[in-house]
Amino acid sequence: MSGRGKKHALADKPEAVVKKNKSARAGLQFPVGRVHRLLKRGNYASRIGPGAAIFLAAVLEYLTAEILELAGNAARENKKARILPRHIQLAVRNDEELNKLFSSVTIAQGGVIPNILSQLLPKKNVRDSAPSE
Repeated sequence: MSGRGKKHALADKPEAVVKKNKSARAGLQFPVGRVHRLLKRGNYASRIGPGAAIFLAAVLEYLTAEILELAGNAARENKKARILPRHIQLAVRNDEELNKLFSSVTIAQGGVIPNILSQLLPKKNVRDSAPSE
């Protein structure tokens, strides 16, 4: 053998244990191992515990799911089957907490939120609203 790669236990042996990665053990879709590696390489602290990577991956997964749900609703309102950057922009800017989180973020190809200042709208006169005699 060339000595490359790991030697896995054979599946036909009864004592063979199926390995689960950290994400599967934590019940997450986001890669816990990759987040842990990036935390260690980022020099954020001298020591990084394993729970920190799991917690950060869970938070990132939750934020992603929240944004995608709101963006999917915005896409459905615009009768589109695909989420575009415009839909992400509309979702983020119409949600108070996400807007605060992304206040200093520019979304490319996102456009702006439709808004007309009240001073620019035509004024309603009292004579116009009353029935004419």
